Amino acid sequence: MSTVIDVKGLSVSYERKRVLSNIFLKIESGNVYGVIGPNGAGKSTLFKSILGIININTGAIKVFDKEVEEVRKRVAYVPQKDEVDWSFPATVIDIVLMGRYPHKKMLQRLDKNDHRIAEQALEKLGILDLRDRQIGALSGGQQQRVFIARAICQEADLFFLDEPFVGVDMTTEHKIIEILKELAAEDKTILVVHHDLATVDDYFNKVILLNQRLLTYGDTTEVFTRENIARTYAPQMQILQEVGMIDTLEK
Repeated sequence: MSTVIDVKGLSVSYERKRVLSNIFLKIESGNVYGVIGPNGAGKSTLFKSILGIININTGAIKVFDKEVEEVRKRVAYVPQKDEVDWSFPATVIDIVLMGRYPHKKMLQRLDKNDHRIAEQALEKLGILDLRDRQIGALSGGQQQRVFIARAICQEADLFFLDEPFVGVDMTTEHKIIEILKELAAEDKTILVVHHDLATVDDYFNKVILLNQRLLTYGDTTEVFTRENIARTYAPQMQILQEVGMIDTLEK
């Protein structure tokens, strides 16, 4: 396994409020990472920092041992649903084909090969029959499949998915995880912001436990323990116990 992302001393603040503090993190290829932590923990901020979408206070970040701008076409990002304008007048195939533009020169047109790759991605996600539908007319699960198809169409090596299972039915969720594991088997690297603690063991072979600072990360079997969860969710532990989440994890 090779190091795909190397984060050294990352700190980020919003309006003088510290969101991430002194993060040191190495991400290795061929894994599906679950990024786990409570609301406001800085999970999305971590993604956006690595992707160069937001400014950071301190630290150094390398992606494939380069600045992220130098390897942009190798990196795919599926944002949270509320960051997408679902009224945008684009069809499913239009959205998925956007994944091909990082491979094109300025003003270069898409060709038959690009359309073939896009259709293969749609077929892989089981939504080829929706290719001419307007994106806003789809269900939440279908919309997520479209954006993951766009990421696959990009033929990226590194994937960031921010809460991809919000508003998604269980069948779609399982299908997406199956595809992510297949990508990892091809030495791709996937990072997923995820909230359902009960499915972490099944979905991810690596986890990152984050709450403004990095609590720990590594193999799920070693890191995703009751003790580490308690450290990560300290203020919320009583709520997790009341809803039976901790009992579920121990079974």
